[in-house]
Amino acid sequence: MSNVLLTVAGKEFRDGLRNRWVVSISLIFAILATGLAYFGSAASGQAGFSSLSATLVSLATLAVFLIPLIALMLAYDSVVGEDEQGTLLLLMTYPMKRWQFIAGKMLGHGMILACASITGFGLSALVTGLFSDNTSWSELFDAYVFFILFSVLLGWIFIAFAYVISVTVTEKSKAAGLALIVWFSVVLMFDLMLLGLLVTTEGNVNAEMFPYLLLLNPTDIYRLAIIQYFADQQLSGLMAVAQQAQFTTRILFCGMVVWLLIPLLYTLFKFNKRTL
Repeated sequence: MSNVLLTVAGKEFRDGLRNRWVVSISLIFAILATGLAYFGSAASGQAGFSSLSATLVSLATLAVFLIPLIALMLAYDSVVGEDEQGTLLLLMTYPMKRWQFIAGKMLGHGMILACASITGFGLSALVTGLFSDNTSWSELFDAYVFFILFSVLLGWIFIAFAYVISVTVTEKSKAAGLALIVWFSVVLMFDLMLLGLLVTTEGNVNAEMFPYLLLLNPTDIYRLAIIQYFADQQLSGLMAVAQQAQFTTRILFCGMVVWLLIPLLYTLFKFNKRTL
């Protein structure tokens, strides 16, 4: 890996530490995960660390809203922000190729999100392991490694979405607005549209093809992966429909990798054509 790329990545990571991004995201993840682990059974009149699978499925349901928003806010001004400050032109005068600039940014932001996820969710796993009577350390380790891996991958996908926005617009304020529109459309509107399709057709859709529509949304792939890993959970809504397709974890992982690569490649294409 080139020194130039590592230099850009290191600067982004240090900026993330200086701006308290890593600490803030870690605290949010730790409080959210530990709170759900302890109070997840409150509806049944109990409190305490009970079912690990129920905890992580509930956490994934909340994380699917939170992680994309954090990732978009973390990286939406990566290119347009540098351009507005006048530092982009200066950086490009250095012996650095454009792909190295984007790859370095991606690596730096990716490390921020990965460190925050490992620290935040890892603290929750540690607390659960110390105070839970019915969960072994090996069970806890495997479950949280799987959960953190897919959560980080989901965050990286939305960081890549943020780069597409940042390299497309010319003003930072427009990038912020577009980031919120992307979050609203992908996280909220897509599933509502599929539910609307089911309602308007009274369920008369191709049962074999319909689950594949969920692969068009990375947040649905993420939820499917988490829910299927903890197979003892009762599925409902669109997830119950998708269960008919029996996607393997490998297929879902590959689907998320494809969702990561497409916006990154498009960002490189647009950035190479961008006038400085």
